[in-house]
Amino acid sequence: MQKTQWTNQDFDVFQINGLEQRMDALISLVRPKFNILGEEFSTYFSSKLGEEFHAHVAKHARRTVNPPKDSWVAFAPYKRGYKALPHFQIGLWGTHLFIVLAIIYEAPQKNMFAERLLAKKTLFNELPNYFIVSGDHMSPLAIPLSEAKEEKLEELLVRLRDVKKGEFLVGRHIPREQAIKLSADDLHRLIEETFDVLLPIYSTITNN
Repeated sequence: MQKTQWTNQDFDVFQINGLEQRMDALISLVRPKFNILGEEFSTYFSSKLGEEFHAHVAKHARRTVNPPKDSWVAFAPYKRGYKALPHFQIGLWGTHLFIVLAIIYEAPQKNMFAERLLAKKTLFNELPNYFIVSGDHMSPLAIPLSEAKEEKLEELLVRLRDVKKGEFLVGRHIPREQAIKLSADDLHRLIEETFDVLLPIYSTITNN
């Protein structure tokens, strides 16, 4: 199976001015790599979780003025979309690569997902301290899990449950400088290792 890796040129796409110009660069440079990762890791999830997963590469189709500040491929067990479900993502901001499990505000059952995570919050003790959590998929900022385990983790999960716009992301950020040094094999290994660690969280969310 074909593999891929990231370069400075990929991250520089998010510095290009203008919606059309940035989208042209995203489509020609970055999207083909997301397509490769999508094929690679939809197979991974299907085999690990026992149901067919589908890759969804961001199209940014609704944008008419502002160029996208990040882009991604998402994975979910539904062919027509992923936003209403807990889903995995591999993506880029201009500053870093992200590999995360996400529940965003469009998920109609997110209060139930939050309750399940709150009931098994000790699961997060199994995650490496360099993992991150976040409450906003539109922001590149995140909190190291080592700092969040005391109070912020519970705050984010309660907000996910109680606030309509509440979201929750957990996973790993790889700084751009480190990401561009990864070979195709190293990148594949790092992504797979990250998802391996996140699978028990996903299983708790989905009650599988």
